Parts: sequence; C-alpha cells; structure tokens
Amino acid sequence: MSAASRALLLLVPLVVFTVAGSLYLPPRDQAADSGSEVFLKELPPLPAWAATPLPDFSGYVDTTEKKAAFFAFLYPRIVLANSRILLERNYLLSLEKKASLTPQEKHWLDQQAQRLRVKAVTGSRQQFELLKKRLDVIPPSLVMAQAANESAWGTSRFARHGNNLFGQWCFTRGCGLVPQSRVEGARHEVAKFASPYRSIRAYIENLNRHPTYQALREIRLKDRAEQTPLSGLEMAEGLLGYSERGEAYVEEIRAMIHYNNLEFYDDAFRTMVQGRNPEALLQLASTPQEAGLLPGPTIDENGPAEG
Repeated sequence: MSAASRALLLLVPLVVFTVAGSLYLPPRDQAADSGSEVFLKELPPLPAWAATPLPDFSGYVDTTEKKAAFFAFLYPRIVLANSRILLERNYLLSLEKKASLTPQEKHWLDQQAQRLRVKAVTGSRQQFELLKKRLDVIPPSLVMAQAANESAWGTSRFARHGNNLFGQWCFTRGCGLVPQSRVEGARHEVAKFASPYRSIRAYIENLNRHPTYQALREIRLKDRAEQTPLSGLEMAEGLLGYSERGEAYVEEIRAMIHYNNLEFYDDAFRTMVQGRNPEALLQLASTPQEAGLLPGPTIDENGPAEG
C-alpha cells in the first residue's frame, strides 16, 4: 500500500461525523518538561522527522480535509512516542524477572522513578508495580481528541508559536509564551517545545505521573489486568482534573472521540504493535519516514503482544 493510499485511510473516520474543537488551558499545574527520554541503550535515536515543526492548518477551508491533515500529522508521532514507551516498558518487565540487578540497571530504574515521580526502594516489588502502572502508553484517540481540543485543531497561538498542543504550563520565566489573559501576579507561561513530538511525549508523561490523573492510570491498569484493549473513550473518564469544567470537559473529549470515530486509530495502533517482538518495535521507534507509521500493513507479526 502506498503512502498516498494510507493517507486516504485517514479520511475514513471523518466522513461520518464532524465536531469543532476548542482551546481551553488547564487551570492547575500542568508544568511540562522537554519531553525527554531516559537513556536506554536499546532505544534508537529519534528519526529526523520527529523534529518537524507544526504545519499551518489555518489555510484549510474544508473542515474534513483540515481534520484529516491534522490527524495524519499527529498519528505517526503518537505511534513513535508510544512505541518507544513500549520498548522502555519491555525493558522494565525484563528487569523485574531478574534475580539480581546490576548498578547500571538500578540507575535506570531510579531515573525512571524520578521522572515518573515514584517513591520506593530501588528494585523493590513496590517500585516495579508503581513503574508498571506509570510507564505505559496512552491510546491515540485520547491524544488526538485532547490535541484538537486544546490547540483549536493546531491553530492556537501556543500551537503555532510553541508547538504546544495541550496547553501545558511551565513556571520558569522565559520558558514559554505568556498567556494574554494571565491574571496579575500569576507566574505561569504556556510551555514551548522544540517540536510537536516533544509536546506529545511531555503530555503522555504528564498523564503518567501527575497525581491528578491517578484515576486514568487505574482504568488502564484494570484493562491491562483483564487483558482488555486500552480505550481512549474509557480512559477519558480520568481527565476530570484536566479542566475546571470537570465532567463537562470529559464529555466534550468523549464526544470528540465518538463523532470523529477516533477509536479507529486505537484499533490501528493495536494492530500495528500486537505480536511485535522487541526487534520489530525498534523498527517502529526509528521509522525513517513518518508515512511508514500511517495505518496500513504491519511488517512483523512475531513475538508477544503488547499495547
């Protein structure tokens, strides 16, 4: 299947329903970092396209075409971020099975624990359980719906000038863009990222470690335990604290997932990673062309399922 043919698949989920996204900045601490990754020797360098800035989505007249272009840009970056998280998760699971750990392995665990805000004795059962709960993927449908909502489909000032798709905050002067509506005395800025990929990675990290989203992680953990496919529609229930609008915000995100048929991308991602061994995941995590991660045929179906 050609890249052009795969891109056409992205129109499929959009022809049934359309819904407008809106920009809403979280009222609480959504401080973002650079979207960096803890070094893992098995983790390949990021492909060059991960550094591509956000395209100009403001010129689209046709809403369906605009949405298709927005999702076509987002989806490969979500797959890239999630596949790299799966590699880290696989490494974590391999360490859990070991009778003893090397100093380098303990150091890696401590780095992950610090990044994901896990407080437990290094190498302890508690540390592994907490890391398994937090070092995991976010379904593409949830990422896409929130990105569309928070960035006004990639056209907000923060998206255009800061590659920030999720309204994430930072608190060091000059770390981002000052909101025009910031109240007097407030210190927060809307974080700037080197690329949309870094924004996605930092957003996933935020959901994986912030105490506000413990309910989201509990839903994911339950699905893992029951071997149920992860669902953005279901995990959206854990976003009550993302906006001061609470349940109304959750329902808006769920409506965007439903009306844009974004669960199509959850199914596509699951098909893409299911049955892949670590070597095949490495290919996903370093795919040289972003079109290679658009929905389409997989390249390997061997090895244990994950994702």
